[in-house]
Amino acid sequence: MDLGLAGKVALIAGASHGIGHATALVLAEESCSLVLAARGQDALRQAASEVEAKGAEALAVPCDLTIASDAERLVESALGRFDRIDILINSIHFSAPGDADEVWRQSFDILFLPAARLTRLVTPHMREGGSIIHLSSIYGREAGGRPGYNAMKAALISHAKAMAIELAPHNIRVNTVAPGSISHPRRHLVEATAGGPGGHGQLREREHPSGPLRHSGGGRERDRFRLLRARLLGHRRHDRRRRRPGTQQHLEAPGLSS
Repeated sequence: MDLGLAGKVALIAGASHGIGHATALVLAEESCSLVLAARGQDALRQAASEVEAKGAEALAVPCDLTIASDAERLVESALGRFDRIDILINSIHFSAPGDADEVWRQSFDILFLPAARLTRLVTPHMREGGSIIHLSSIYGREAGGRPGYNAMKAALISHAKAMAIELAPHNIRVNTVAPGSISHPRRHLVEATAGGPGGHGQLREREHPSGPLRHSGGGRERDRFRLLRARLLGHRRHDRRRRRPGTQQHLEAPGLSS
C-alpha cells in the first residue's frame, strides 16, 4: 500500500505496545521515519529494532509524557534527529477502576494532557502541514468502560474537533480513531489475568455487560484498524478529499453493536 508517506517523520506516543506499536510497524512499511516514545526502555528498544528491520529509521526516546519537561525533550529529540515532524499519533493507554479523585487525576494526566500537550508542541514544526491522530475509544461515545477512561476518551474526541478547526488554515489535519476492545498480549497480562483463571471472561463481561457477542477484537480487527488509521494519515490528494477535519472514525468488532 503506497499512501504517499515515504520520507515523512512520525512521532508515536505509546509506541512500545498494542496499537501504537502496530501502527509504528505499518508506517515503517510505508518508509516513514519513526520517533518512538514510551516509558519502558526495553520494550521501546525492541519496537525500534522491529521498525529498523523493516528498513525504516527509528529514534527511541524513553520518557514519561505526564511530565512536561519529558514531552519537550521528546519533541526536541525528534527535531534534533530529523529536523521536522509531519505526523503525531497519541496512543497512550491507561484505565483504572473507581471514582476517587486520584483516579480522575491519573486519567486526565495520562490519557488527555499528554495528547493536548504534544499537539501544542509539534504543530509549530509541521511546516508543510501534517496529520495528528488521537487514539480514542468506542467508549468515548458509548457506555461500557470505566468512568475516568470514558470521560478522557470523549475529551480527546472533542479536543480533536476543536483543534481541527484551529489548525486547518495551517494545513494540519486532526482526527480521532475510536476502536472497540482490542485483544493483545499486554492487555491480557495486565487486565484479563488480574482476576486469576477466567479473568479474560470477566473483563469481557465487565466491558460488554449486555452485548450479544461480547467479542474483543483480535488480529483481524487490528488489521482493519491499522488500515483505517493509515487511510487517515494518507497524504495523497484524493485521500485527503474524503476526510473532514475533526472526523472521528470508529472500528467495531464483528457483531458488536455500538
